[in-house]
Amino acid sequence: MSGTLVLDSEALSKLSRRHRDMTVWLDVARRLDLLVVTSAATLVEARDPKVPQATFDHAVSLTKVRPVTEEIARAASRLLAAESLHGHKYAIDAMLAATAHMEHGDVTVITSDTDDLRRLCHPRIAVESI
Repeated sequence: MSGTLVLDSEALSKLSRRHRDMTVWLDVARRLDLLVVTSAATLVEARDPKVPQATFDHAVSLTKVRPVTEEIARAASRLLAAESLHGHKYAIDAMLAATAHMEHGDVTVITSDTDDLRRLCHPRIAVESI
């Protein structure tokens, strides 16, 4: 693997709905041999009751789901503190950013919330809009 795509909740939600933007990103990931990951917390945020469970589960199966460990939680807490952000509003974004920081090589976060993720991610991590 030469790099990683990290999906936020909107990216995962669009993947489960087979949205064209995400099918393009997934095609790019396959062509470039990129790993596609998301945070376990993102599965909860991305769940849309209008999408059948089997369809959602299939979308999730196209990713590697990274657990929210104590290490990730503490790293997310430090990211929030560094930006003076409250966990009540930014917890899941911070956990996703901390997850992205654990990946090696070129890392790109695919998100609908570029401003917040750019604040939370180190400069080595690219943040792209979905």
